[in-house]
Amino acid sequence: MPEVRIAVDAIGGDFGAAVVGPGCLAALEESSDLRIVLCGPQEVVEEWAAKSDRIEPVVCTEEITMDEHPANAVRRKKDSSIVVGCRLVKEGRADGFFSAGSTGACLAAATLITGRIKGIARPALATIVPAPARPVIMCDVGANADCKPEYLVQFAQMASIYAEKLLGRESPTVALLNIGSEDTKGSSFALEAHALLKEQVPNFVGNGEGADLLGGHYDVFVTDGFTGNVAIKVIESTSKELFKAMKGVFKKNIVTTLAAGVLKGGLYDLKESISPDSYGGAPLLGVAGACLVGHGSSNETAVKNGILTAARTVSLGVSELIAQTVGSSAANR
Repeated sequence: MPEVRIAVDAIGGDFGAAVVGPGCLAALEESSDLRIVLCGPQEVVEEWAAKSDRIEPVVCTEEITMDEHPANAVRRKKDSSIVVGCRLVKEGRADGFFSAGSTGACLAAATLITGRIKGIARPALATIVPAPARPVIMCDVGANADCKPEYLVQFAQMASIYAEKLLGRESPTVALLNIGSEDTKGSSFALEAHALLKEQVPNFVGNGEGADLLGGHYDVFVTDGFTGNVAIKVIESTSKELFKAMKGVFKKNIVTTLAAGVLKGGLYDLKESISPDSYGGAPLLGVAGACLVGHGSSNETAVKNGILTAARTVSLGVSELIAQTVGSSAANR
């Protein structure tokens, strides 16, 4: 595999360089074809660059915080780690970008600086939902809170390419996230989106309910960013709270503690299979290059996997395929 260069925001997320640095080293250890361009304060990037000859430090003098207005901050703070990381992709000095910092700022920077693919109406965040049955993709999960029904057609087309390349699903099935499986269910928005998807997306199979998300019945769920963001956060918080409750049960008495010892291996495997850290981030589909946004609470494992997923997205040519198919088709319409 050819060398892939991923720009990484050194100070993004709740824990900043304390997890980003180790995550970078872990990603480099797992992939010999990976190089990292680490963007952030001088003392941070130079410290971690000294630990590996495959980390290039790029000093940034500004930081975009979580409480700032995303677009305004991107326009004002030209030397922030998020803006610089996206600019490196734009200039061809990096193939992709990963940050666990402000999602809004990442979306604004990727759209304003890296740029939309010609023909794409709205870039969308697509996350891999690590369901117990098998992973599925949901798109959009937060980039577009307000959508027009026609946007969902491109979301479905882009997410289908991502599912095919990242998950190996041939002709992935696409479902519209709705309140019922019948064609006549849902709001006027859902009904119009359903009609357009049925007409323009060959692999569209109809409506899918929230109860279907973790069952692995479909490969891709398409929805507006508001609904998708609520759904993914409910799924992630439910799994965390469930394992917290189970931990309390297993500590209740000697019998349950012994039972926990017997089940430890299986429970660990189950926890890993539904952990959002398994993929580490959501790509913004529809922009040039690869831009992956990680959770603000990302740990070292999530950072490592986010960087590796960004590198895979680049190596598999996801952005180029979207440009050649979805973007080209729309631009010529």
